[in-house]
Amino acid sequence: MRELLTRMHDWMTRYMKSFYSDDAEVQRGILIKEKHTGYVTANCVELAKFLKLSTHGTELAEIIGLFHDVGRFRQYSLYKTFNDADSEDHADLALKVIAKLEFFNELSAPDYDVVKFAIQNHNKKTVAPTDDQRKLLFAKIIRDADKLDIYRVLEPFLAQANVDKMPNFIKARGNLVADISPDFVENFVTGNQADYRKIRTNGDRKIVRLMWIYDVNFSWTMQKIVERGYIEKIVSNLPQDERIAEGVRRLRAHVDKKLSEVII
Repeated sequence: MRELLTRMHDWMTRYMKSFYSDDAEVQRGILIKEKHTGYVTANCVELAKFLKLSTHGTELAEIIGLFHDVGRFRQYSLYKTFNDADSEDHADLALKVIAKLEFFNELSAPDYDVVKFAIQNHNKKTVAPTDDQRKLLFAKIIRDADKLDIYRVLEPFLAQANVDKMPNFIKARGNLVADISPDFVENFVTGNQADYRKIRTNGDRKIVRLMWIYDVNFSWTMQKIVERGYIEKIVSNLPQDERIAEGVRRLRAHVDKKLSEVII
């Protein structure tokens, strides 16, 4: 599969560069997504090795990481936004792009099904129900690898002072105030995922990013998130409030539990 992967990497590099633009804002967005693709692919490989997957399984994870956001580039060319709510689900767009690439036919049918399932579910609120544990495993790998790098992308914009520097395609929706909507506070305290469509403030966005922690699947990913200080940087920029503090305590207890998990 290594030779096939080389061809896939070459194609993806050319494809991403084909969206380069003289428009500075567009170019900035494309470069962010290009860099994100590289980091997520590397995360998938490293996580697969941590999980002691076979060489074949690790290469399959690499393919999934490489193509998970291929729909983002077409999304921006069609809709001039990276916001799925204002355009089209970028995972669904990715599957449309992949369906036209002949080299995917070189994968076995079961492997191709795993790739499609993982990519289709990498950005959903929850993974679609399935009895196929192999599909579920690779969906969890890409979801973790993706979240880990999204934290890196968003890190410069966590402080309120830096919000005005946030690109439009990252801002998406919501006012730039730091207040947190009451329903988002309640979600945070109870540990329930918030509805992205209801984001109204920058404080809401920060709660959503913290709530991703409850959807981290592997101790490897959690360790990286903790080591890089992403959680504490968000927490330090939250309003001082007892209900928020209660949510933080619950979150930290969950983090400690996830870190203690042992992969056998």
